[in-house]
Amino acid sequence: MALRSQTPSSPVAIGGSTSDRRWSVGTLTYTSAGLCALFAWLLWGDFAWQLKERAATPVAQLMLRQFGSSDLLVSILVGSVPAALGMILGPIVSVRSDRHRGRWGRRIPYLLVPTPFIVIGMAGLAWTPALGAWMHQLWGAGSPGADVCRLIAFTFFWGLFEIFTVIANAVFGGLINDVVPPALIGRFFGLFRAVSLLAGIIFNFWLIGHAEEHFTAIFLVLAFVYGAGFAIMCLRVKEGDYPPPPPPALKTNRIAPVKAYLRECYSKPFYLWVFVALMLGNLAGGPVNSFSVFYAKSIGMDMTTYGKLLVATYVSSFALSFFLGWLADKFHPIRVGLVAMGLYAAVMLWGGIAATDTARFGVAFIAHGVLTGTFFTGTASLGQRLFPATKFAQFASAAGILGALGYVVLPPATGLWLDLTGHVYRHTFTASGLLALLALGAFAKVYQSYRALGGDAGYRAQE
Repeated sequence: MALRSQTPSSPVAIGGSTSDRRWSVGTLTYTSAGLCALFAWLLWGDFAWQLKERAATPVAQLMLRQFGSSDLLVSILVGSVPAALGMILGPIVSVRSDRHRGRWGRRIPYLLVPTPFIVIGMAGLAWTPALGAWMHQLWGAGSPGADVCRLIAFTFFWGLFEIFTVIANAVFGGLINDVVPPALIGRFFGLFRAVSLLAGIIFNFWLIGHAEEHFTAIFLVLAFVYGAGFAIMCLRVKEGDYPPPPPPALKTNRIAPVKAYLRECYSKPFYLWVFVALMLGNLAGGPVNSFSVFYAKSIGMDMTTYGKLLVATYVSSFALSFFLGWLADKFHPIRVGLVAMGLYAAVMLWGGIAATDTARFGVAFIAHGVLTGTFFTGTASLGQRLFPATKFAQFASAAGILGALGYVVLPPATGLWLDLTGHVYRHTFTASGLLALLALGAFAKVYQSYRALGGDAGYRAQE
């Protein structure tokens, strides 16, 4: 069970034998059984979350293609719109969450309240064809066309879905930071990654091959699983007590909070390099991820085979996930990020030259999945290791702003380029490889600065 202490306790394991061992973070202290229960509820919520994340985007892409959308429009709706929403809403929600104090904690309200709106968004997406047909009939001669009506309905519910997904996403990592003992954070994210991969295996092995014909049923199932699973996690996980937040800026000076946010997050070169490294590392897989479905179809691969390729990457990454979390705890996420980006750059540049048929596409695509998975798992705890604990969500949102800027620009630029060059999807591997080289350089700079700030033995987060 989780116990609350009256004063903040050290974020370490205490106790000698296994039977009396305690794990502490903030004012929370866990027995071994309590820690297992915490992990179980967080991982259950993550499974519901990741099933939604793994399935919603590829199903939405296939729906948009059925509605006659171009690569540019697909990339804007599925890539740039969520990134732009994250850039606008992420900082607001994260700062409010850091400062919030209430009976339910400072994170749970921002996770629980968006849940029904996300469910409504997915249910609306499920009925988009029927709603579009109804609009087309209602408008009669003034209708812009059946496909345009479907796109209007899709855009409305996709926007609703993404707005509240962004709100919840802005604080989910903060909840983990607040309730998981730091000594176990890397291994926890390894388990987190394993659950994410399990969700991907389930979707891509059994469902993606039927997505074009049965997306209504898929979105309805996703809505139910997410709504039930995530709500249960929010109700079962308990936060500790937090020290009072600093006094807010005077309401007469509306610009002061913005200036304080920018000064605190972006005035230190070390954090700027961390933000850039994470942005480039997360963006590196973007060109391949955004168009891999269309790439597979362009070389004659059916969706069932494509789904099995994804399953192969997920199974491989699943087997590695806990080991990678251990590596991050043992050797630091910066070092794992360096190795992962170096390997990824080499393989993607090869794929840009050689992946011209289904066999070589399969090799490059599996390597893409495993190596990006290695990066995500190995660096998942980087913010927890480097950012100030009292303002973790704020600094995570600052990193997210740069990432969002990249996602606002990169997907439509890639989509427009593919539209103009005849949809040669092989070049998405080249683009990912070049981005990985830039990420490798940024991580090298972060590592150099980390060592100068004390390294493994003496690093302290700069306030």
